[in-house]
Amino acid sequence: MQHEGHTDRPAHTDTHEGPHHAHHQAPAAATWSMAALATLHCLTGCAIGEVLGMVVGTAFGWGNLPTTVLAIALAFFFGYALTLRGVLRAGVGFRTAVRVALAADTLSIAVMELIDNGVIVLWPDAMDAQLGDLLFWGSLLISLVAAFVVTTPVNKWTIGRGKGHAVVHRYHH
Repeated sequence: MQHEGHTDRPAHTDTHEGPHHAHHQAPAAATWSMAALATLHCLTGCAIGEVLGMVVGTAFGWGNLPTTVLAIALAFFFGYALTLRGVLRAGVGFRTAVRVALAADTLSIAVMELIDNGVIVLWPDAMDAQLGDLLFWGSLLISLVAAFVVTTPVNKWTIGRGKGHAVVHRYHH
């Protein structure tokens, strides 16, 4: 069951038949461990982008809106970039790799960003905290943990349907 993704590893165009085939077998393979690993992978890219965006915006004295927009844009960029790197290493062409990254990460990153930024916005004074403030780093850490907790079941659901990170697993060992 869990080895199903390994049989589709060659870099041929299995993007049309693979997901339909995985749809029938994936639910048994969609473990919490697999979902947590997919979420951790996504969280890594999101955290890099979020932190970089907030550091840049805060360091340049930007307002909350441009800083948040930059942080979200960079979270998507780095989230996609990490997946893209792994899929390209499997020998997949760039165009296919981009489609795989978009399919694998869009919902996961969107949920993660919604929760992460929602926590920061709702946390009293967190939006106005500076880089040297414990509140800046503490609220950021807690927002990322909350995003991980909420996004893991989303990833388990998408993997169980043969979507999300289940698509990426066809290109990994």
